[in-house]
This record gives sequence, structure tokens and C-alpha cells, in this order.
Amino acid sequence: MNDQPRRRPAKPHRRPKKDPVRFLAFEALRAVDERDAYANLVLPPLLKKARAKGDFDGRDAALATELVYGTLRRQGTYDAIVAACIDRPLREVDPPVLDVLNMGVHQLLGTRIPTHAAVSASVELARVVLGEGRAKFVNAVLRKVTAHDLDGWVEKVAPPYDEDAEDHLAVVHSHPRWIVSALWDALGGGRAGIEDLLEADNERPEVTLVARPGRSTTEELVKALGEDNSLPGRWSPYAVRMAEGGEPGALEAVRESRAGVQDEGSQLVAAALAAVPVEGRDSRWLDGCAGPGGKAALLAALAAERGATLLAAEKQPHRARLVERALAGNPGPYQVITADGTRPPWLPGTFDRILMDVPCSGLGALRRRPESRWRRRAEDLEAFAPLQRGLLREALKAVRVGGVVGYATCSPHLAETRVVVEDVLKGRGGEPVEAEWIDARPLLPGVPALGVGPDVQLWPHLHGTDAMYLALLRRTG
Repeated sequence: MNDQPRRRPAKPHRRPKKDPVRFLAFEALRAVDERDAYANLVLPPLLKKARAKGDFDGRDAALATELVYGTLRRQGTYDAIVAACIDRPLREVDPPVLDVLNMGVHQLLGTRIPTHAAVSASVELARVVLGEGRAKFVNAVLRKVTAHDLDGWVEKVAPPYDEDAEDHLAVVHSHPRWIVSALWDALGGGRAGIEDLLEADNERPEVTLVARPGRSTTEELVKALGEDNSLPGRWSPYAVRMAEGGEPGALEAVRESRAGVQDEGSQLVAAALAAVPVEGRDSRWLDGCAGPGGKAALLAALAAERGATLLAAEKQPHRARLVERALAGNPGPYQVITADGTRPPWLPGTFDRILMDVPCSGLGALRRRPESRWRRRAEDLEAFAPLQRGLLREALKAVRVGGVVGYATCSPHLAETRVVVEDVLKGRGGEPVEAEWIDARPLLPGVPALGVGPDVQLWPHLHGTDAMYLALLRRTG
């Protein structure tokens, strides 16, 4: 008689089941991390491919989008929570593992996905993309995360506001500390304003369309979208907001470049430059940093209505091709060239109106490109500074006396906005330029909270736009 205990039969090995939604979201997060890609460029082709294969429906695409953008936006907060749940420094966790963890934390704390489903789906994803051993680590960490809701975790991992206000806001609102500091300096005011701004950066922005004058109308776009999926622009007469999202490229007017996707802040910048009164000749306009072409297309349409010609210059050839595509079919005369605005091929005093929307840190578009907040460093601004000053200085030479230059950035950082303009006007780092400020505020009719002027700073939490900056300058000599 055999007294040995009978062994239970081993469980059959189960191959992990690939969840197409979470696998696609993981692919997008890895592309952002490994290739410095932008989610808004990586995700659409992945979704298109998944739809073509029949793997996705509309709800799947919406969930994948939320997982990617939600994880990126709240990465700083989720990193702090994961760090509190492990017994090693966060930097020692391999990036693919951290992506799976943060995406799991987002499902647990930032969505309505049930706890069990969020954990089990994340562990299953880990088995597929990381292997069995790391999947156990993911399981252990996420089960610790379930101990608290988001508010409970924030209370545990964020330092008290009274002890370190900037670090508190950085953890609570998922922004690097230096960006919190820079935005607070630019915004001014107390705690409420900066918290509203940081929270607005973490909200999913609406898709806004622009009807290019003479080529499309807001009425056409509303009709194409349907009244249930369209809202009027808040401030721009050319804007239509997509109430329920969707694919703008499906609209005929967008496919034909008669309309486009463009934030209202960008529309207002172009419209304000076009609205400045100019005495005498007004036939030669320049967009000196035209890529990828949104503002150039609106300016070209506005110029065409007055019989003016737009020259769109872009330094990077691939971006110049995007400008050509955006301007295709414009009814008025225009030209697109590849040129460096700091070494311009045109003669001084050539133009009547010039827009210089200069390369910058992009801190004004963090809600659209949430990954850029983790990619940028404070020292990056030093690299932009000479270029921004050089472009503005050359623009003021290129405009005729009495003509106007619009200096614009998609950043509210003072070092990229007012400081640049003041340095150029006072001749710091170069010859002084004879020019005067124009009060830009009356040229944005109906837009509230524009500050003391003469320049204008738009804000996501106040205006529902990207944080665009605009200074208008008239050459006087």
C-alpha cells in the first residue's frame, strides 16, 4: 500500500490572452517613451490599423485613447503612488513595467472600470508583454494601490501645501515642479488660479475646426457635423467645436483643406494680426515660421479677401510640405518657400504684415501633448532664446515702416514671451529696433480677462484655448 500523499495534477499552462485595446495603448506608450513620439501622432494610425483588422469598434477606440492620454497626463501623480507601493527606487523599475503599472493605476483611480477588472486586465497585459515573473510584480503593486482612492493616495504622497506649495501642486496636478513654478510666475495671483490652470492642462481638449474664409463657412461645418455634434466657437468667428468628438478628416471641407483643425487661440492670433489698421500699402504678408500651416492657411484666406499675397516661409522642408498641403486651393495668390527667418532671402522693408509664431517650449499646449511636460527641461528655454530673439529682430527689419509684426508663441513662459519682446526692442543682444507696442486687446473682441496689455496671454482655464501669447509691434523707423 502506498502511503505517499497523492499529488494534485499540475494546472495546465494557460497562454496569456491578448487584449487588443490595452495592448494597443501599451504600444502607444512605448512609442512615446522609446522614440520621443507624440501620442497625437502615434495613436491615430494604430487605431486606424486596428479598425481595418476588425479588432476595434468606437468604444474600444475611445477606451484606448483614454488609457493613453489619461496615463500620460497623470504620470507624475501615478509615479508617486507607485513609488509608495514598492521597496526600491522608482528609477530602477524598467520603463515597460512602469507603463503597465501606470496604465493600471489610471484604470483603478482615474476611470470607472471596476477594481477587479482593472487589476486582472493589467496583470494579463503584463503576462503578454512582460512575462510571468513581472506580471506577479504588477499584480502585487496594483493590489496595494487598491487600498485607497485617488484623493486618499494624493493625501499620502503629496507634501502639504503649507510646507511646499509648488511640490504639492506638482504631485496633485501631475506637472514637473519647474513648470508649476514657471506657469505660476506667468499667471500671477494666488492658489486658486494656478490650480485651475493645472487642472485645465489635465482635461481632454475639444476638437475645434476653422472655416477658412472664402473657402468654407461655419454653417457648412455645422451642417456636415450635425447640430448634435457642433457648438459655435467661443471667440473666433471662424470656429466650430465638435461637441462629441469624432474624426475631422471625414469631413469633405477638411479633406479639401477648405477647413482644418485649429485651436481657437491660434485662430485669434492670426485674426488679430490681420485686423490691425495699417496705413498705405497692405498687399504683402509674411508668415515667417509657417509650419505646419494652420495659421498660414487662415492668413492666406484673409489676405485673399483683400487682394493681398501671402508668403509662407518654413525652415524645415517636411514642414514646408505640410504648409503647401494646408494652403492648397487657396483662392488668392500665395507662395510657400523653404527659408530660415534668421537668414532671410527677402529684402528689408518688404512686407506690410508679418507673423512670427516662433519655435518654443510648447508649455501652452500641455493638454494636447501631455507627454511634453515630462520631456522638457528648464534649460531647454536657453536653447530657444537666441532663435526667438533672432526671428523677431529679423521680422522687424523685414516689415516696412508703418507695418506690423505679430510675435506669437504657444507658451506662457515669461522668458519666451514678454522678456523676448522687451529685449529686442531695447537692443539687448543686438541693435535696438525702432518699433512701438500696439494694444492687442481690442483686436480680440469679446474675449475677457486679457490682462493689462498691451500684449495678450490666453489661458486654457480662462478662455478654453491653448496658452497662446501675442505681441503686436508697429515699426516706426
